[in-house]
This record gives sequence, C-alpha cells and structure tokens, in this order.
Amino acid sequence: MIENKAFIYKSIPDGWPVPGQDLTVEDIGFDENAPPPKGGFTTKNYYVAYDPSQRGRMRDPSIQSYSPAMKTGEPVISVSVIGKVLKSDDPAIKEGQIVMLQGSGSESYSAKDESAVKTTQIIEPKEGVPLTAYLGLLGMTGMTAYGSLHEIGQPKKGDVILISAAAGAVGQMVGQIAVREGLHVIGSVGDDRKLDFILHDLKFTSGFNYKKESIADAVKRLAPEGIDIFYDNVGGELLDVALANMKVFGRIIACGSISTYNNAKDTTPYGVKNYAAMVRRRLRWQGFLVFDPNIAQWRKERDENVTEWIQDGSFKSVDHITEGMDNAVQGFLGMLKGQNLGKSILKIADPE
Repeated sequence: MIENKAFIYKSIPDGWPVPGQDLTVEDIGFDENAPPPKGGFTTKNYYVAYDPSQRGRMRDPSIQSYSPAMKTGEPVISVSVIGKVLKSDDPAIKEGQIVMLQGSGSESYSAKDESAVKTTQIIEPKEGVPLTAYLGLLGMTGMTAYGSLHEIGQPKKGDVILISAAAGAVGQMVGQIAVREGLHVIGSVGDDRKLDFILHDLKFTSGFNYKKESIADAVKRLAPEGIDIFYDNVGGELLDVALANMKVFGRIIACGSISTYNNAKDTTPYGVKNYAAMVRRRLRWQGFLVFDPNIAQWRKERDENVTEWIQDGSFKSVDHITEGMDNAVQGFLGMLKGQNLGKSILKIADPE
C-alpha cells in the first residue's frame, strides 16, 4: 500500500463547513500492485476541479435534487478530475493516457470500475492549451457558460449584459464571450482586485464592487437604460435589483445561487421583492443543467472556438491553483467565500 491522501466529506455542515469537523484530509491508502477493477482502470491524479455545486451535494440524503448527496466518510466528489492511467482492463483506456474523470473522488489515486469508462474523456494535448483548461474553459465550466449564454441569453451585438460573480470561473468566461460578440458588459464583483481584473484583463465595459457601492445605485449608474441579459450566479439582492432594471423581453439566465449555499437551517434567504417585473416586462427567466440537450448541443462550437481563442491568446484561462492535498479544505472554502480569482483547482501532483 502507498499513501493516498484524499479530501474527505466527514459530516453534513450546518452553514459554512467547519475544517476538521465537516471536511478533512486523510490517507485512505492505495494498493499499487493490485490489478485494475474488472473492465476498469486506475489513475494517478494531477488536478481536481472545485465547483460551487459541490456544496449543494453536502446535504441530508433525503433531500432530493438533480445530483445525489455525497456520502459522509468518503472523498468529496468533484465534477472533473485529471490524471494519468496507471493500469487498464479496457482497450478504450490505455496505460499512460491523460484522462478526465467525471464525478470522481478528490483523491491522489483512483480505481474506477467499468461503469466509468463511458464518461471518461481522453485528453489529447494541444499546443498552447494548458491541461487545466480542460477543467475550466474546455470543461464543464466552459460548457456551462458558452451553452447557457447562447441558448438562453440569445445575445445580440449592442445588448447590455450584467454578470454576477463576474470574476468567477463561469462569470469571467461569459464576460469574455460577450465582449467578443459586441455586447455592453457589466460585471459585479466583491473586491477591487477582481474589479481591476475584469476591467483591464478581460476588457469588460464597466463593473462595480458591491461591497463598496449600493447595488441599486451601481446598476442604475452603469445601465441607465436597462439590462437585456442578466447572468445570475449568485441570487439574493442583485437578482432583485436586476429584475427592477430589466428591459422589456429581457432574459435572465439562472446559473447558480451561491449567496444561499452556506445558509444555516435557521437562516431566512433574501426575498425577491420585484417579481412583478416578470409580467410587466415579459421577461424570460430560465434555469438549466449543463448536460441538458439544449445546452450540450453547443459543445462542438464551444470546443472549436474556445480552443482557437486560447491558442491565439485572445481568451484568458485564469486559474486559482491550490497547491497540495494538505490544503484541499482551505482551497474549497476560499472558492465558496469568493476569495479565489478564476477557476478554482486543487493541484495534487505535477503532471509527468
């Protein structure tokens, strides 16, 4: 047996997860001499994606949702894990290949059974495209941004778009696409470092720090004639303000509500007061899942365009890397608290 450090989901949090109580790092061991599972394979893992959706799976299993609750005492499930194949019992997965595992544990080594083969993506390295891009721009995060913006937002040149959590993994990609397509792009962020990033690095039209300025005042100032598209990653007060400032036939893309993910059981969420605008302004307000057919149909276009944009340097793949499994808990909490800039990733080991 060799050491296999893992990011462990220990108990169901009530509010913010508590390090050492709800989340830990433990050695769960790995038998490097054992054969791979029948029809499956084993991997040494390099990178693990952090996603806000992981917090939603840290719940009582009796609460139903689109994805099952995680099991306590086991590694935290990540949307995507990148690693190298060590051994394989399936001809489609070959030893030495770099692969991306879907819905896999946050651990240094993995043993995957044959059911994982169909959902495993073999990564063919491309010049100028970092491996971590497959967790972000060319992964689920990028598909979320690209597919939902085009399918639900239906952007047109000159449209005004407001993006919450604009410096986050999804927000920064939505903004960069919108800039490329000639939209007037406004970003909401939580600190001045992020504001500088979206304005100067990503070339947003404008933005504001919601911790320093009234949200209602900022939106009125930056979108005096109203908003065509609101890309909502947060919910809460900004959603309510956006409803009050939408143009007729505006579109609201409901991607996430991170403002509520860490509410305790006795917390009352922020209530929407401007719902009547839905009728008066004939708004379209739609949620989605990244694997919905209407979103997934954009994959080929996303892959071709974003790969080209990364290679020619016109699109930024910005990652926030947490180094080492020992720091897995801190990196996860940093993502939930909005402290990380860009796509949050845990680096377990250097690619070989």
